[in-house]
Amino acid sequence: MTAVPWKLVGALALALVAAGSAWRFQDWRYGKQLAEQAGLHQVDLTAISNAAAAQMRADQDKRLVLEQRLTTSDQTHHKELTDAQTDQARLRDRLATSDLRLSVLLDTTDPASGCSMPAGTEAVGVVHGGARARLDPAHAQRIVAITDAGDQGLIALKACQAYAREVSTPK
Repeated sequence: MTAVPWKLVGALALALVAAGSAWRFQDWRYGKQLAEQAGLHQVDLTAISNAAAAQMRADQDKRLVLEQRLTTSDQTHHKELTDAQTDQARLRDRLATSDLRLSVLLDTTDPASGCSMPAGTEAVGVVHGGARARLDPAHAQRIVAITDAGDQGLIALKACQAYAREVSTPK
């Protein structure tokens, strides 16, 4: 039988205990560092989250202001368009009832115009200027319809330009 070297067994046991203690110490130390890093990471995430939320609120506020300005602009455009349509309808009605007559100014001094009206035939009334010729009411209404379409186009163009200005101007 061989003798068991108890000193060697004791040294080996002591080495195992020391290694286990060192392992536990390292685990405790790294665990503490990881916990600190996790806390710092959470603080960073909270700051980033708060900044993103503030930016989103600012963007929403800008959008709300823009939407309000566009709504006001749209209401103004609608009022102008409605007023123009009402005026045109009133003008067409007056033309239809012969309450209003459209006339054109004739250039009697131009020999190339072939105007067969003598220069002395002036309309009786409060119309100032040279000789005038009355337009047929149907032609007058067509002219009014053309000007109505033109007015509506100009109002729509003005509204589009206002919209483009509002959207493209940073505020």
